[in-house]
Amino acid sequence: MGNEAIALGAVHAGVNVVSGYPGTPSTEILETVAKNNDGSVYVEWSVNEKAALEVGAGAAYAGARALVTMKQVGLNVASDPLMSLAYVGVKGGMVIVSADDPGPISSQTEQDTRHFAQFAKLPVFDPSSPEEAYEMIKDAFEYSEKYSTPVLFRPTTRVCHGCASVEVDDNYEKHMPEGFIKDTMRWVIFPRTSYLNHCKIEKRNPEMGSELSSFRFNFISGEGSASKGVVSHGINWAYTKEALAENAGCKLMKISTPNPFPEKLALEFLSGLDEVMCIEELDPVIEKELTYICGKHGLNVKIRGKLDGSVQPAGENTVESVRKVLSGFLGSDCQESEAPKAPELPVRPPVLCAGCPHRASFYAVKQAAKGRKAVFSGDIGCYTLGNAKPLDMVDTCLCMGADVTIAQGIHRVEPDTVNFSFIGDSTFFASGITGVINAVYNQTDIILIVLDNSTTAMTGHQPHPGTGVTMMGDVCEKVSIEKILKAIGLTSVETVNALDLEAGIKAVRSAMDKKGVKAVIMKSPCIAVTKPSKQFTVDNDKCVNCKKCVKELGCPAIVLENGRVKIEKSLCFGCGVCAQVCPCEAISE
Repeated sequence: MGNEAIALGAVHAGVNVVSGYPGTPSTEILETVAKNNDGSVYVEWSVNEKAALEVGAGAAYAGARALVTMKQVGLNVASDPLMSLAYVGVKGGMVIVSADDPGPISSQTEQDTRHFAQFAKLPVFDPSSPEEAYEMIKDAFEYSEKYSTPVLFRPTTRVCHGCASVEVDDNYEKHMPEGFIKDTMRWVIFPRTSYLNHCKIEKRNPEMGSELSSFRFNFISGEGSASKGVVSHGINWAYTKEALAENAGCKLMKISTPNPFPEKLALEFLSGLDEVMCIEELDPVIEKELTYICGKHGLNVKIRGKLDGSVQPAGENTVESVRKVLSGFLGSDCQESEAPKAPELPVRPPVLCAGCPHRASFYAVKQAAKGRKAVFSGDIGCYTLGNAKPLDMVDTCLCMGADVTIAQGIHRVEPDTVNFSFIGDSTFFASGITGVINAVYNQTDIILIVLDNSTTAMTGHQPHPGTGVTMMGDVCEKVSIEKILKAIGLTSVETVNALDLEAGIKAVRSAMDKKGVKAVIMKSPCIAVTKPSKQFTVDNDKCVNCKKCVKELGCPAIVLENGRVKIEKSLCFGCGVCAQVCPCEAISE
């Protein structure tokens, strides 16, 4: 897999320290390093992306080769240290993987990390395949050390999760860090130092762009006699090559380092052309660069792509969409595939798993809040799926940790509203604590519902500070959410079994009658972590077919067969919530 290739490439480049925060599509990179670690590499899941980047920066200050992994929205969290680190620089090679998610398939946004590279004035490498990713990340470390700068590495979902046979080099040398050498003029960021470093960056980047014009993954191919050209990058290069098949009939250019842009190579490509089509995801980064170069050098070349509507402005490109664009641009030079079309996939709405404790938690809060004006602020994680009917328990979702603070903002406008904020255990550690302190400090009436399922579930069940296990395999003291909440000033903190509806409803009702910040921790492990040994069944003699279990829970294990309620054995995990909801006691073990 592409993520495995990136990880092995880093290991074979002599990486010493790897830190990150889980987020699809990047997660398997760090996990692969951990699986292939002979003990010489330090690997950690950090509490969030900011912490991960700062750990990596410290290692790079000491001369180590550091890899930091995250998804594109995670780079937002890490942007504070990133912007300053771009000025301070590094000693050891430091590569920051920010995996973009066109679509988006599993993200809040479709933001393009190439813009972040331009904003931070950092080089960015853009691999087009797992094979290329394996090789390119080694180059990224070398460029980082040569220019004493962090390097962004930007695979997209189809590269991260695509699979290929990759030839790996097992004969590699381990990198030996020099250690930290004190130098306040270098490592302490002062305004005067920042000004001088900014000047150096502005001088360095054009030099780096010139060097990258001959970088092995930036190149021109195809016939030079045609008046039309096509430029692409990343996975879109693979789409373009497949769409054009054997006969391109035009000049092609592949850009693997969109910043600093390889201007010298671009000028060579544009020479003799009348028109260029840019095939890229997600934003018109290359298109704008080529337009700028044409203006700068007085070239009469029409640059086309997203800005003139030739290429779709949002979402993933595909071989089919690229073929359609190039067919219009090149005419008969781009032929439609004769392969039969695959049937459309069935619609599969995202829902909480059968037996998920979050379903019980949402249901308990819903029952407790009946008859009250309430707003349910949600967060990023499995529990975002609580927005689906019949639960319908997520009214807002912005970014990690925002459930707590959004609830505070709504309360200031509608003080008569009961404001609930739902947050998972992993998200609480990552970005929730600050918001809770803010609520305590400003004496805000909110009810914090911590959905503690003892894992980072949505991204693949990674450990976090509350699990008592590190990514290095060490067993450590679990960090107690309850103790943290009490330590920062909460006087009303109650922990209940999420699968005990009566206890959950009682705890929430009690919290609703109190002022200030109240917390109910609803604790029960994710079904993928601990699978219960029991199952439930419907007694048809007792069942009156009211379908309350179906209409109120929405559990995938509860199905209708010939109009009657049935529990599908292959899906039931024995949570028992349906038995507690049934008014006829028709559901039992």
